[in-house]
Amino acid sequence: LHTLLLAMVCYLNIYFLFQHLFKANRYPFYFVGVLTALGLYAFFQGLIDEYFSGSGLQTLHRFYYNFSIGFFYVAFTLSLELSKRWYAQNLLLHQVRAEKLNAELQYLKAQLNPHFLFNSLNTIYFQIDSSNSEARESLQKFSDLLRYQLYESNADKIPIEKEIAYVTGYVDLQRLRKNSRYNIRLNISEGVKEFSIAPLLLLPFVENAFKHLSAFTDRENMVDIKFCRKGNGFYFTVVNTFNGQHLVSPEPGGIGLQNVKRRLELLYGGNYDLAINQSQDEFAVKLLLQP
Repeated sequence: LHTLLLAMVCYLNIYFLFQHLFKANRYPFYFVGVLTALGLYAFFQGLIDEYFSGSGLQTLHRFYYNFSIGFFYVAFTLSLELSKRWYAQNLLLHQVRAEKLNAELQYLKAQLNPHFLFNSLNTIYFQIDSSNSEARESLQKFSDLLRYQLYESNADKIPIEKEIAYVTGYVDLQRLRKNSRYNIRLNISEGVKEFSIAPLLLLPFVENAFKHLSAFTDRENMVDIKFCRKGNGFYFTVVNTFNGQHLVSPEPGGIGLQNVKRRLELLYGGNYDLAINQSQDEFAVKLLLQP
């Protein structure tokens, strides 16, 4: 019984009081909860001791003794739990650093000379007939997207306005390819500013929407993208119609979405909420990022 009572107090501390009070910065409630649990343990342990000793009297000395024993085990098990969490957090941090370094190495291997690339794009731009404004516009937008990838996306975090501008440029390029049967909506709330985000995080979801966009002839083909704030966080949604009957894979997306899910886990830990829903002819992504 002694071991069972101790185990119950330690379990209550680690999996309830620590999780729901201490981690929520409710320190006074946490310490009151721990002291109450230890007091109850010392009281009932004293009753058990008196029952087996047959004296029928619980002394204050015995109460303090049992309280001290309980305090020692609670502190010991909590320190073990904190050590385990610290080790797991450091392991994850090393993993993030290793993957970031590997990504940078892969990027350097695959990177084209930016000056050569932009000079070539400028040459092509001026070779296009000035009357062909759509081709010039497409090339200019593509150049802007490429410039963002090469120069703006190396930081850990960037202002959300830059990421939205990048997505908007991509959407504008897609609009040039689509006819009137496609309804492409982009909604940016006024209060979406003053938030930082990991670069190139949102585009895979938008790319996936256009990749699997339907081509219905009897109804609307739609992509609906929204950026807004939700509490202190940033909320992003993208919804697209698709013809589920013509898909080879049962789930739209694939490697691109798997990669961005992995990035979210590594960069945001538990500070994000991603929901991906699919119906017969609609695919929806909802992402909430906390600061």
